Amino acid sequence: MRSRTFGIPHGDPDTTPPEEFRFDICGEIAESVAANDFDVRELVIPGGRCAVVRHVGSPDRIGETISPIYLDWLPDSGEELRDQPLFFHYLSVYPETPTDQW
Repeated sequence: MRSRTFGIPHGDPDTTPPEEFRFDICGEIAESVAANDFDVRELVIPGGRCAVVRHVGSPDRIGETISPIYLDWLPDSGEELRDQPLFFHYLSVYPETPTDQW
């Protein structure tokens, strides 16, 4: 069975000092995570309404896709941000898909 994969950035990598930037890498699970020495833990992405945008290309250029959502779409949408970080649902995963085909 293959699980869905997600990423959750805590801060903007362009404005957060590298030593403070955190990024959770997540995989969908079917059972609880036992206590461990690796800080692997369960995390729930809360349900609810989300703006969805598809980024195609290198993850190094994802800001070009995300910034217009915050700068252009959100102010004109009438929507308000929840107190939750944005999250990525990865449809392609390296090395199965070369990064130039993401």
